[in-house]
Amino acid sequence: MTYSRIIGTGGYLPEKVLTNADLEKLVDTNEAWIYSRTGIRERRIAADDEFTCDLAERAALNAIEAAGILNNEIDLIVVATTTADQVFPSTACLLQHRLGIEGPPAFDVQAVCAGFLFAIDVADKFIQTGSARCALVVGAETFSRIIDWSDRRTCVLFGDGAGAVVLKVDNEPGILSTHLHCDGKYKDLLYVPVGVSRNFDRIKTGTAFTTMQGGEVFRWAVTAMSDIVDETLDANGMSRDDIDWLVPHQANIRIINAVGKRARIPAEKVVVTVDRHGNTSAASVPLALDEAVRDGRIQSGQHVLIEGFGGGFTWGSAMIRM
Repeated sequence: MTYSRIIGTGGYLPEKVLTNADLEKLVDTNEAWIYSRTGIRERRIAADDEFTCDLAERAALNAIEAAGILNNEIDLIVVATTTADQVFPSTACLLQHRLGIEGPPAFDVQAVCAGFLFAIDVADKFIQTGSARCALVVGAETFSRIIDWSDRRTCVLFGDGAGAVVLKVDNEPGILSTHLHCDGKYKDLLYVPVGVSRNFDRIKTGTAFTTMQGGEVFRWAVTAMSDIVDETLDANGMSRDDIDWLVPHQANIRIINAVGKRARIPAEKVVVTVDRHGNTSAASVPLALDEAVRDGRIQSGQHVLIEGFGGGFTWGSAMIRM
């Protein structure tokens, strides 16, 4: 049987750092309040001339270098993003051209903060079915472009960045299982009210921003992210002791801590980057994964559970043997 395995990870963060002290100058808030409620001290913001594909390219090149492959070995590109450079072509198409790759499929998936989980599921199935042998999977966002910087409920949370992995065909399973879910009845709790075929004129009025009901999102996220740990373990016949690392979506430290406690996973097994990255939406899981691989915490052969949730609501997980 054919499987896929992660052979390289990469990440990229824009140079501009926006601290909580900086936000004090923009909205009625303070550094202590932000940190106590979110666990965030700073986040990165893309430069005015820096776009989602630019971030994706830097992360992709880092992942390709770590994988030790040539660009032309890649025969599938999947980019998870909510903040595409253009309506079309897709960010994946633009990235494919940047990398000098011609011919193989390249497309975007949109599941907001759970996007990377959806993208890695798609790439894994391409490889399992023999439709691809080497896939580049990227989560990239310039989420700061859809934030109202006068709304302290949202502007303190989000940042920009990109993370990537290279998956390659293998005789031994690396991606042990993936689990994806969606429930549209929660659509009004976290959303942007503007699209191409609906309310497009509101872009001109400056109201095309992220809207969130924070309390409701918090309660739902903790339950869903805890439950999907059980679902993932059950699917693999594993116990909590078999998890070497949990890499959750970096939305808010209170959510991360509550999920860890409810799922009975020790804090020392949970990778946390939200303090320095903020919530980078589809980029948050691959960025955290890359950091833990590069600093030596995550080792070859270990079991890593990654999970994310986003507007929709969408949520998903994957059990990975590194």
